[in-house]
Amino acid sequence: MLAVPAIFTLKRRAWWALLAVIVFGLSLGWWRGSQYMLKLADYQKLYGQKVTLIVTAEQDAAYNKYSQLAFTANNIVLAGSGRHLVGQISVSGFGMNAVFAGDRLQISGKLQSTYGANQARMSYAQLTLLGHHNSVINELRRRFTAGVQSALPEPLASFGMGLLIGQKVNLPDSVYQSLLMVGLVHIIAVSGYNLTILLRSADKISGKRSKRLTTFLSLLLIGLFLLFAGTSASIVRAAIVSVLSIGAGYYGRRFKPLLLIALAAAITAFANPFYVWTNTSWYLSFLAFFGILVLAPLIKARWKSDRLRNSLPLNVALESLCAELMTLPFVLHTFGQISFIGLLANVLVVALTPLAMLLTLVAGLAGMLIPAFVGWFAWPAVTVLNYMLDVAHLLSRIPHIFLQNLGFSWPEMIILYVVLAGVTALLWFKFKRRGGTITDMIGEKN
Repeated sequence: MLAVPAIFTLKRRAWWALLAVIVFGLSLGWWRGSQYMLKLADYQKLYGQKVTLIVTAEQDAAYNKYSQLAFTANNIVLAGSGRHLVGQISVSGFGMNAVFAGDRLQISGKLQSTYGANQARMSYAQLTLLGHHNSVINELRRRFTAGVQSALPEPLASFGMGLLIGQKVNLPDSVYQSLLMVGLVHIIAVSGYNLTILLRSADKISGKRSKRLTTFLSLLLIGLFLLFAGTSASIVRAAIVSVLSIGAGYYGRRFKPLLLIALAAAITAFANPFYVWTNTSWYLSFLAFFGILVLAPLIKARWKSDRLRNSLPLNVALESLCAELMTLPFVLHTFGQISFIGLLANVLVVALTPLAMLLTLVAGLAGMLIPAFVGWFAWPAVTVLNYMLDVAHLLSRIPHIFLQNLGFSWPEMIILYVVLAGVTALLWFKFKRRGGTITDMIGEKN
């Protein structure tokens, strides 16, 4: 019923047309989310009980600190009853030497509740292989990972894989803690930043020769990146935003950032309502996206000098600062932690991320294809990756630069976001008075 007025008002620019569309969208989302939450209630009956499940491994398993094979699983079926359970669960257990992405497994153990993106967890499970379903993509990913590991020493190999596709299961705890303390964890978390680098590379390769070639190459890279990096909340969001912006550019239109954020949020939330209810990375991704795509250009517009606007370190610092500002209240409330040296660390390290990704790719391909000469191709990556990790280690040793266990309530978080919204609105109105449009700035930037 709500769809009818929404459809008829799509081409009319009026407050009641916008209201009809919003009410329809919220109602649709509420209905679909409610259906998922009803299905989620099936887990409540199983928590604390020993159960047997049939699952599919989402990624290759890695040994955790308890010497168990740990991985995330989906396509969950309750053995015996044949009942399907929605979402995904984290699994760690024994009984097999290795578990690969796509493997169909029987797992037995006590099911426990958990937080975050997973709907449940099972530790100390008994693992039994039911079927090995390998694919060309999975085989290529494993061969490339082996190539990186043969070309680069640890922890550089794990760090390089984290930069490329967000694979950080083998990253030592000490390295991860250093990156966390200086606000650099985001560079090893698969995200839109990795994808942006690939798309810019595609644009430079094709140049101005063919708009169709650039579009095709960009879409191909997005598809390959999703296959290799997986479908986490942040990368799905980045892929949707990239596809929408590429489509707008192909037809000669410039996108409105707020509309793009809202559309990407609606698509991902409708596809997987658990993003809204349980996935903190989904919220962090959109908050950082808002900071980089809306707040940073508004601040940059007030810079008078073209030299400042084209300065790579200043742009990195500005975008990092805006992303941190937008995510800080949420991080304080959810995790209770803050890094006081994140801005400096991002300026010193993030600008080298594209180069580090390229050099890691070269080293990995050399290790996979020409292992006899891998040393000649690996030393540039070793140099850059060592510098990035050394900066993180040195900065993390500074006393009192990282605070944890900070109590931050809902009202305090909301107050901070109201302040940030007010600052953004003020910058926007001043920018509009000068006759500028944020879409122009976004178009120039991309």
